[in-house]
Amino acid sequence: MKESEITETVFKLLKGIAPETAPENLKPEENIRQALGIDSFDYLQFIIGLDETLGIQTAEEDYGKIETVKTLLAYIREKKQITDAAPPISPP
Repeated sequence: MKESEITETVFKLLKGIAPETAPENLKPEENIRQALGIDSFDYLQFIIGLDETLGIQTAEEDYGKIETVKTLLAYIREKKQITDAAPPISPP
């Protein structure tokens, strides 16, 4: 998955959580929840949507590490490299 596709997916999911906002206008260092007025439940739904859509698994202890667009995209890149690099599991 290309960087632009990941970014597009992030903004699409944010728009689904906060339809009255313009996530694509967020600055890289801006706090996503504060800027879009998203509460903790909606943010959790966003993270779950990301995990399902991108095929990653965000650990609960990592939620606080992904507060800005910049840190979120870096986190996804890291997870995708780990996920994409993992060898396929062969059936027994």
